[in-house]
Amino acid sequence: MTTCTALHLEGMSTLRFALAQIDTCVGDLDGNAEKVLTYTRRAHEGGAGIVAFPEMTLTGYPIEDLALRATFRKAAWDTANELAATLADEGLGDMYVVAGTIGTDHANGKPRNRLVVLHDGVVWAGYDKHFLPNYGVFDEFRIFSSGDRPVVLDIDGVRVGVAICEDIWQDGGPVAALADLGIDVLLTINGSPYEEGKTHTRFELGARRARETGAPMIYINQVGGQDDLVFDGGTFVIDTDGTLLERSPMFVEDLSWFDLDTEAKHQRTTTVADDLDPDAEVYMACVLGLKDYMTKNGFTSVTLGLSGGIDSALVAAMAADAAGGDAVYGISMPSMYSSDGSKDDAADLAANLGAHYDVQPIEPLFDAFQHQLHLEGVSAENLQARIRGVIVMAYSNSKGALALATGNKSELACGYSTIYGDAVGGYAPIKDVFKTKVWALARWRNRAAAGGIGIGGLRVVGNEEGAAGVMPEGGVIIPVNSIEKAPSAELRPGQKDSDSLPAYALLDKVLEAYIEHAHGRADLLADGFDEQTVDTVMRLVDRAEWKRRQYPLGPKVSALAFGRDRRLPVTDAFRE
Repeated sequence: MTTCTALHLEGMSTLRFALAQIDTCVGDLDGNAEKVLTYTRRAHEGGAGIVAFPEMTLTGYPIEDLALRATFRKAAWDTANELAATLADEGLGDMYVVAGTIGTDHANGKPRNRLVVLHDGVVWAGYDKHFLPNYGVFDEFRIFSSGDRPVVLDIDGVRVGVAICEDIWQDGGPVAALADLGIDVLLTINGSPYEEGKTHTRFELGARRARETGAPMIYINQVGGQDDLVFDGGTFVIDTDGTLLERSPMFVEDLSWFDLDTEAKHQRTTTVADDLDPDAEVYMACVLGLKDYMTKNGFTSVTLGLSGGIDSALVAAMAADAAGGDAVYGISMPSMYSSDGSKDDAADLAANLGAHYDVQPIEPLFDAFQHQLHLEGVSAENLQARIRGVIVMAYSNSKGALALATGNKSELACGYSTIYGDAVGGYAPIKDVFKTKVWALARWRNRAAAGGIGIGGLRVVGNEEGAAGVMPEGGVIIPVNSIEKAPSAELRPGQKDSDSLPAYALLDKVLEAYIEHAHGRADLLADGFDEQTVDTVMRLVDRAEWKRRQYPLGPKVSALAFGRDRRLPVTDAFRE
C-alpha cells in the first residue's frame, strides 16, 4: 500500500474533490502540463484538497508506439517533476494532484501507464495500470507493462483507492482487492473513447464497483479528439446504492466538484448534466473529432465538394459547427448530369452556413480527358469523381485547408466510392455513420437550429457565439430537399444509388449484422434477410477492403469502426 502525507484537516470528515475533465494533445507535454496547472489553480480557489485529471494526462492518450521511445518517456517524467516544482512555487504544494503519465518498469525497462500524485513539490509514483486491454481500439498489451498491487492514498484519514480505466472493467481485479482495504472512495482516471450506447454501460459498471467496494466511485474521463478517436468526457460520481451524484457535460472541458463525507451513509447529489439526445451525441462526437483534428494539426479551414446531396451537406454543417462558416470552402462541381435542384441545394446550404462557395464545372475537364481516353461506363463515371477529387485537393493545397471526404459508412462498407475521387481528403467526419443515421443526424441538426438548441461548447451556426452565417427562416440549416430526395451520385443520366445497392433501410441492417456483429452468411439468413440481398452485400463488402485501407481518418462513433476495430486481410479467398 502506498501512503501519501496527510492533509491537516483535523476534526473534519469531508474532502472536496475537483474533477478536471480536460482535452489533452498527444506529445504536447508543455501544453498539457500548463493545462493541469491552470485547472489546479481553479481547484484550489474552489476549496478542493485534491484535483483529479484523466488517464495519461501529461502525455496525451493514446500515445501508441511513442511509449517505446526512451527519450519520450524521460521527457514526460521530467515534465511531471517540473510541474510538481511549479505547483509548490505557486503555493499549490498542499494540493494533491492526481494525474496520468508514462513511467518505466525498473525490472524490465518496459513502459507503464502510470497514475501519479503531485504533492509538496514531489512526484509520487502512485499506481500502474493492472489490466492492459488488447481489443478494439486498444493494443496496450504489446506496449505497456502492467501493475501488480492495489494502491490507497491516505489523505488525513480519508482512504482513496485508485484505479486506471481498464482496471474497473474487470471482475475480481484490483478493485476487488481495494474492497478489502476499507477505502472511503474509489477514484478511477480514464481515457475511454466514445461510442453509441457506452454512457449507460459506464454507469452500470460504476454502480457495480461502488457496491463491490462499499464506497462511492469517481470516474474521471478525458474529452477531445485524437486522430480517429473521440473522448466524450461524461465524468461522473456514483454512490454505493447506484445514485448518480455528479455528471459532467459531454464533449466539453469541465471542472466540477464532489464533497465526500466519510461519516454519511450516502453522499449528497451535486450537479448532474442532462442526458443528450442519442443523435445529438453522435453529431457532437463527429464535430469534436473534426474540431480537434483541425486544431491539433494546425488547420484553420476546410474544403469539400458540395453536391447538393445529404452527405456533403451534413459534413459541411459539421465543419461550420466545428470551425465557423467562414472557415468552410465549399465547391460545387456540376457535370452534364447534375440536376438543377442539386446545384440549388448546394448554393442554399452554403448561404445558410455562411460558407465560401465556388462553382467549378467539370465538363470541360471531362471532355479534355475523353478526347484522349474515350472512356465508357464505370470508367467514365469514375473519371468524373477523380476530376472532382483533383479540384478539391487543389483548393486544399492552395488555401492550406483540410480536405474533407464526405463518404458514409454504408458507402465505405460496400466500396461505393471512387478511390482518388470522392475518397480523397485528410479527414472523413462521417465515415463511421451509416446512411440511415446520416439522415437522422441531418434532421436533428435542423431541429436543433429551429429550436435554438445549443451543442455544448461547440460553435453553433447562426448563434451569437458561432459562425458568420445568418440563420435562415425557420432555422433550417440543411435544405429539406437534400434530406428527402432519392440519393444519387449523378454520374450518368437518371442514376440512383438504388441501382447498385439495396435500399439503405435494408442495407444498413444487413451491414450492422455482418460488420458489427460478425454474422456469417448462415447467420444472416437466420436473421431473416433474403438470400440475394445477403450474397450481394457480402460480396460488395468483402471486395472493398482495399479501398477502406486507403480511406482518410474519421471519428469512431460506433461499437465497431473500420480501421481501429475491424482489420481483415485484403487478399482473402474465403467465400461463404
